[in-house]
Amino acid sequence: MKKFLPDLIAILAFIILSFAYFFPADIEGRILFQHDTAAGVGAGQESKEYLERTGERTRWTNSIFGGMPTYQMSPSYDSTTSLKGVEKVYRLFLPDYVVLTFIMMLGFYILLRAFRISAWLAGLGGVIWAFSSYFFILIPAGHIWKFVTLAYIPPTIAGVVLAYRKKYLLGGIITALFIALQIQSNHIQMSYYFMFVILFFVGAYFEDAYKKKELPHFFKASETMRGKSELKQEGAAASQTSSGLDRDYITNWSYGIGETLTLLVPNVKGGGSGSTMSQSEAAMAKANPMYNSIYSQLPQYFGEQPWTAGPVYVGAFVMFLFILGCFIVKGPLKWALLGATIFSILLSWGKNFMGLTDFFIDYVPMYNKFRAVSSILVIAEFTIPLLAIFALKEILSKPDTLKLKENRGGAIATLVLTAGVALILAVAPGIFFSGFITTQEMAALKQGLPAEHLAPLVANLTEMRKAIIASDAWRSFFIIVIGCVLLFLYQQRKLKASFTLAGIALLCLIDMWSINKRYLNDEQFVPKSKQTEVFVKTQADEMILQDTTLNYRVLNFIGFPGNTFNENNTAYWHKSVGGYHAAKLRRYQEMIDHHIMPEMQETYQAVATAGGQMDSVDASKFRVLNMLNTKYFIFPAGEQGQAVPVVNPYAYGNAWFVDKVQYVNNANEEIDALNDILPTETAVVDVKFKEQLKGVTEGYKDSLSTIQLTSYEPNRLVYNAFTPKDGVVVFSEIYYPGWQATIDGQPVDIARADYILRAINVPAGEHTIEMWFDPQSIQVTESIAYAALALLLIGVMVLAWTQRNKIAKKS
Repeated sequence: MKKFLPDLIAILAFIILSFAYFFPADIEGRILFQHDTAAGVGAGQESKEYLERTGERTRWTNSIFGGMPTYQMSPSYDSTTSLKGVEKVYRLFLPDYVVLTFIMMLGFYILLRAFRISAWLAGLGGVIWAFSSYFFILIPAGHIWKFVTLAYIPPTIAGVVLAYRKKYLLGGIITALFIALQIQSNHIQMSYYFMFVILFFVGAYFEDAYKKKELPHFFKASETMRGKSELKQEGAAASQTSSGLDRDYITNWSYGIGETLTLLVPNVKGGGSGSTMSQSEAAMAKANPMYNSIYSQLPQYFGEQPWTAGPVYVGAFVMFLFILGCFIVKGPLKWALLGATIFSILLSWGKNFMGLTDFFIDYVPMYNKFRAVSSILVIAEFTIPLLAIFALKEILSKPDTLKLKENRGGAIATLVLTAGVALILAVAPGIFFSGFITTQEMAALKQGLPAEHLAPLVANLTEMRKAIIASDAWRSFFIIVIGCVLLFLYQQRKLKASFTLAGIALLCLIDMWSINKRYLNDEQFVPKSKQTEVFVKTQADEMILQDTTLNYRVLNFIGFPGNTFNENNTAYWHKSVGGYHAAKLRRYQEMIDHHIMPEMQETYQAVATAGGQMDSVDASKFRVLNMLNTKYFIFPAGEQGQAVPVVNPYAYGNAWFVDKVQYVNNANEEIDALNDILPTETAVVDVKFKEQLKGVTEGYKDSLSTIQLTSYEPNRLVYNAFTPKDGVVVFSEIYYPGWQATIDGQPVDIARADYILRAINVPAGEHTIEMWFDPQSIQVTESIAYAALALLLIGVMVLAWTQRNKIAKKS
């Protein structure tokens, strides 16, 4: 027991720190009002109601984007039940928010212990990794799954490290367990990025094994161990990648080259977009009172990203130790960490470094599946504190390290590259940056200000932003100086190693804690009741819900154009054409871009002009909205902009027979044809679905042809249909593989029509048509998961048996 006492103390310290950071909100039961979390509640309401009503999960919801699989939003599988039990134990049953910081610290601690780092030094490592600013920015943003995935990555790598230390079984079990927890957390992008880190590690271990002539051991340890658009773009749109997302979409959030200095000085680009200039004391000390009303609207952030919640800051003294480690730490692992750091920074620049970015988008598998390349900086946030701890270990274990002639130059270079750079930023920020006002700000100021005020305001704003930089630069400078004094006293034998470590821990904690409080503090926590207040039913909702029709969609124009696809309040009460989620079907996004948004613009103007009198509105202006069965529009009205429902009498309904089927050769022809056809008369179908519709080109439709939805569940639809002759029915439901159908109990094929909808060939007569969602991939996934869990359990049993035998032999 005594052997594990330092580990228990470290874990207790992590718990105390986690409770302390969120105090008093954690003991008062207050919660964060998180946009993404609230949006998740709205998107999941239909699925939740279905579960409560039937006791079963639905794998499909019609609440957002016309309809989509639920496992793309919030995966839940029966096979994860036992895994969730293990996860709860790992989390020590700690409350929300507190547990997040705890598992972030614990995971990195486990990694450092796998490297044989002492418990006290590993404890410091856990703190400086977990308190990196980006993680505390993720929490209020509601990116909890991303946070949790990142928390499970260090212990995953710990398993790899143990395997290369010849602890094959233990390493394999730990790696498998935390990979499973990562998969459960469902943020593939973060897991994907850290595959690169593991490759750097493997390279380092290969070099080490080669030098030691232990390649057989290396190979033994190694063994232990989104969709494509079919549209072909031309001109400026040719930035579409060959097998993934649009190139501009991928790189829209690219870290600026100069912005990389936030790793050392947090507010080097002003801070976050959500804070205004008037909220900065340093800036307002330089402000011209004449322009205070303008400063209350201008953001502090002036970097190259469209918007940011805050900077990526790893700690000033942590950065100092990292760079020092590049000089004093020996071995291939140092080069792996340095290489991974540079790799991460270069790729985070995205459109500012397109040579490398283009190469990865075009040639590296899966890289083009993810957006927001700036988030790859999480790699640097991992490698920097790791090498920093290795450097500190070197210093504390060898007090004369920095006295050695071979290390003096490195120590001086480190001081120049950190404290020196911070000092220059403090006294002359203009040396690093030529401009302090963004192009968009300048355009807005030119448009909104008299010419005689433009130059003085720009000059004053420049000085204010320089003051923001200088304030944080001085801060980083003095933190580094204090840290260096602690190292100097230790080197001079005037301070014991334990006190030096404690001093550095306190210095780094105060530094990073205070920065994180800028972005996550007690004032942001609200009573739990606020979460449900978001979804208070409006009068418009009440009026729409009086319609007892089984299935129809609602389109919310409140806040148009920016809000329709940035909120899920509508989805909480209705089946929404819009919605908010990072994952959406690629084809639906293309319909948004090509048809839905342009039609919304036309509809908004037409309905406003007609004063809401739909009988005088031209329905041809919104045919795609009609084929999505958009029965209600919600419009702002009056001076208060209160929500008012407008009935759309032109919606096509749940399904309809068509006269004609027009086959096209590719996605471009299919999406363009929607500009010309009337969907109730003609269905546009890709030629690849011709067989599913039995090759018919002429449908049959007359006054006797009818189809009616008789039963609705999100994952099961039943229709009664009658047609005197064989015909083709188009359903106002989103096409997706996994939907199956029968006519009178006999299986039939579902074709894709009108780019995103479903279509079925229906024989003459009266029939019952049933569609249900039962994707084969779910069953395969569950089978693989159960098999993997069984293997993991066997591994644990074998490990327990071998450990028991070892103990028995020793006794």
